[in-house]
Amino acid sequence: MSGVSAPPGVSWLSVWVVGRTVWDMRLLHTSDWHLGRCLHRVDLVEHQAAFGDHLVEVVRAEQVDAVLVAGDVFDRAVPPVEAVDLLSDLLARLADHTTVVVTPGNHDSATRLGFGAALMRERVRVRTRVAALAEPVVLADDVVVYPVPYLDPTTARHQLAVGDQLPERSHEAVLGAAMDRVRTDLASRPGVRSVVVAHAFVTGGLLSQSERDIQVGGSDSVPAEVFGGVDYVALGHLHSPQEVVGPTGTVMRYSGSPLAYSFVETEPKSSVLVELDARQAHRRGHRVRTTLVPTPVPRTMSQVSGRLDDLLGAAGEPFADHWLKVRVTDPARPPDMVARLRRRFAHLLVADHTPQAEDEAASCTLRSAVPPAQRPGADPVQVAGDFVAHVTGSGPSDAELAVLRSAYEDVLAAQRAA
Repeated sequence: MSGVSAPPGVSWLSVWVVGRTVWDMRLLHTSDWHLGRCLHRVDLVEHQAAFGDHLVEVVRAEQVDAVLVAGDVFDRAVPPVEAVDLLSDLLARLADHTTVVVTPGNHDSATRLGFGAALMRERVRVRTRVAALAEPVVLADDVVVYPVPYLDPTTARHQLAVGDQLPERSHEAVLGAAMDRVRTDLASRPGVRSVVVAHAFVTGGLLSQSERDIQVGGSDSVPAEVFGGVDYVALGHLHSPQEVVGPTGTVMRYSGSPLAYSFVETEPKSSVLVELDARQAHRRGHRVRTTLVPTPVPRTMSQVSGRLDDLLGAAGEPFADHWLKVRVTDPARPPDMVARLRRRFAHLLVADHTPQAEDEAASCTLRSAVPPAQRPGADPVQVAGDFVAHVTGSGPSDAELAVLRSAYEDVLAAQRAA
């Protein structure tokens, strides 16, 4: 068992047996694969496939009893063929070793993701129907998993109505109604260990700016208390791995996305190995243990700033093979800036020119001011000159102003002739 050392005179097998006696159920929690996503037009399918290989290896090495995928399997409702093929292959490989439980997120089409779910192998459970969210996947006689698909308040409230009583049109209301159903079913199963898989923005979670807004009715988050009454909540939607403070007795985590999908996602990526205690230990107060399992980094993402000549020289050397966002700080925009950066950095994704130091204040002032074209009576040539200063960090020369003036007068002449 990884991470466990055998004491002198004790075999690895006996260590594993003791470990499995106390923690006898192992789950691997992952989410937000976003298969088919591009990063600034770079196709990520090769890197997502490498993550799939890693996932299969972790399942095999750690003898995982089930993989939980908490939504946003695809990046969009109609995924590209390559993404569908990748998912099909990965589910088949995982099912050779374990049970897989999949729920849709807000990026997925529940109908498309759930197509053929009834025909899939027993070890692949794709749960997309709101009506079935209180019908758990039974992993053992005393371990149940409730897959809760992403609940859009506008439509889910009708499916979660009790008689003629509709939940309010909010994420909190529909998830609360869903969890009421889960707890009702759970009450009929005394002594079981319980897991909920859900895709939602829980209050207290930290956004990374690459998630799609799910705000409805002025609110996009739900309080953690909604999930009370279960042992572990495997969350999806937020891309940063993090624990959320939940109700007493409930452990809640976001696994985060397996790859970074924005430059602000600087934290290490991971999945979560979740261990549930054995039934006899459960009664003694043991409950859930979680361990982050780092995922492979296909290519480091970095942001760097400086003058172009410095970046093209020694200062840029550490970033030569990174996915890179570059901020060039020369007072004036260097000629052929982007082309020169691309020759230096093969994986450049974003390049901006932002003048620094003495020119920075003027540049910021220009950006925050009312655009000159919106001011009555503004000289169009002066407006064009302000734009040149905004882009390059310095105003146009007298010769450039003359060219702008000549062009403007030619346009006026053409309009009069028309």
